[in-house]
Amino acid sequence: MDPFTEKGMSIDSQFQNWKALYPRPYDKCEDPYTKTRVILMNGTEFEANWFSHQLSRHTCDTDLRRELALVRAVEKQQQQKISLLKPCNESALEHTISYEQLAVDLTAELAAREKDCYVKKALDFALLEDFDHLYRYSDLLEMEQGVAAERLVGRYTEIMPGRPTISHHRFPMDNVRRCVDSKTADKQTVLSTMIITAAEQQTMNYYMNIANLAQSDISRRLYEEIALVEEEHVTQYEDLMDGNASWLEMLLWHEYNECYLYWSCLVSESDEYIKSIWDECLAMEITHLHKAVELLEKYEHKDRQEVIPDGKFPAPIILHENIGYVREVLGSTVQFTSVGEDYKNVDTLPQGANFFIYQKNINPSPSIVPSHNVIDMFIRRYGKDYRYEVAPSPVKELRNRCCDNTSVGRIPGAAQSDGFDCNK
Repeated sequence: MDPFTEKGMSIDSQFQNWKALYPRPYDKCEDPYTKTRVILMNGTEFEANWFSHQLSRHTCDTDLRRELALVRAVEKQQQQKISLLKPCNESALEHTISYEQLAVDLTAELAAREKDCYVKKALDFALLEDFDHLYRYSDLLEMEQGVAAERLVGRYTEIMPGRPTISHHRFPMDNVRRCVDSKTADKQTVLSTMIITAAEQQTMNYYMNIANLAQSDISRRLYEEIALVEEEHVTQYEDLMDGNASWLEMLLWHEYNECYLYWSCLVSESDEYIKSIWDECLAMEITHLHKAVELLEKYEHKDRQEVIPDGKFPAPIILHENIGYVREVLGSTVQFTSVGEDYKNVDTLPQGANFFIYQKNINPSPSIVPSHNVIDMFIRRYGKDYRYEVAPSPVKELRNRCCDNTSVGRIPGAAQSDGFDCNK
């Protein structure tokens, strides 16, 4: 599909009344990937809306601001409608499990198709951290609400330790990445940097916003810790995006990305009612894309083909089981951390490395780290942790269910890791 050649829906007809704007929510016991698609598109619309606001704050041209405000208002309605697809009977912690399943399976899907080795390494690196977050939240959910997260993820995604969350805390400068050149990069690479940035930003915002609403200290503390890890992920991923592209070039990419994701959701959705929402939103976004083309021509005197030469979409993003892929990455890179603009095995770092200094400041003792305390509390209460795994962990140091490992990924020699692979 090429959205540049498709006819959309007139903007005047896109505004909805309150009755039309309030949707019927999904069934939390049905397809887990319906839930993750809802989270993905909620985050994608937030990113588009926030980008438009920032663009308005960086221009004094009121005509351009009016054009942006018109489209932005529709996209905010879209986001509100999508966010309200979450049902009332789904707790915030249950919803969190879907956030982390999305993070795992979306990241794995993007990494498995990524041609740029540098971008793939970034995806693989953070994949293991979101995988561990799923495990920590799942134990908390079982402990506080008696709900087995494996049912929520449909047993499509394993629940077991990844790179332990205690190891995720890095000196901020070490989270910075080199940016992709959107003029020369593969189209899928450009889209992937935008997709994963929006998804991780949505996760960070969700955890930051609900941390103080959690009903127990251990919950509040876990959301606090992981929200700050998600800040690291957002920093890493947004830095991959093309910082040299102009504002209106990036506006075009944002609208194109929204079209691509709604189309991907449309072709993979199992819920017919929600599928109709994706179809409706795609028609709206095609019009928004055409508006971005007009603005690029008017204000920067550029043809959209200078930015996106071939409008045809890559293969759709289909969310699915990635157990084998995650296990492969876990077995080969769990002992790596982020250093400078790349990744290094903790075993190779000098004693005075920023990573070790920062770890000592943030984690002077595992006993004060919330992500460790959740698992430790669960083990003390039930004798062993909660997991859903199809086979023992590929990392032997993470197989012990009666003791939470706080060394892997942060202490030299704590595990074996060969390094990152690139797609051929």
